Amino acid sequence: MHITTNEILYRIKKALNLSMKEMLKAYELEGYTMEAAHLDTLLKRRQQKGFMLCSYEELGVFLDGLIALKRGPSPKKQNDDEVVELTNNLILKKLRIALELKEAEVEIIFGLAEIELTKQQLASLFRKETHKNFKPCSAELLMAFIEGLDEFYYIGGDMEA
Repeated sequence: MHITTNEILYRIKKALNLSMKEMLKAYELEGYTMEAAHLDTLLKRRQQKGFMLCSYEELGVFLDGLIALKRGPSPKKQNDDEVVELTNNLILKKLRIALELKEAEVEIIFGLAEIELTKQQLASLFRKETHKNFKPCSAELLMAFIEGLDEFYYIGGDMEA
């Protein structure tokens, strides 16, 4: 299974019920200029007219902005000169940080996507790549997590109503 950055961006928007305004604010919080028209092209499906491929930088900046949007600006901001490869594990980690998800909530989210992981398997997804117990997050696992997020926030929304 190959997933595009556009698919990830689109599904996060859908799962978290983010408005265009909120998404643009996330980019703004990171000091990244994102025009509404360009963001709209990134959220289109591949077969739709006007589709443009989302760069890893655009997805990464959005995820960092989502953290700032949901949790406030970080007092210990990393060095901006440092280029970090955006992996599925890092996407998963950034979503977990942005949404302040505890281990039990991450388990529930995977469970909603019908993925059962042991505590060790779950922890291995969030370890540093250099750690001996690190496990790469597959595209299928990442998409299952985002699908589970959609369910988690849909159910959570019903409870608050």
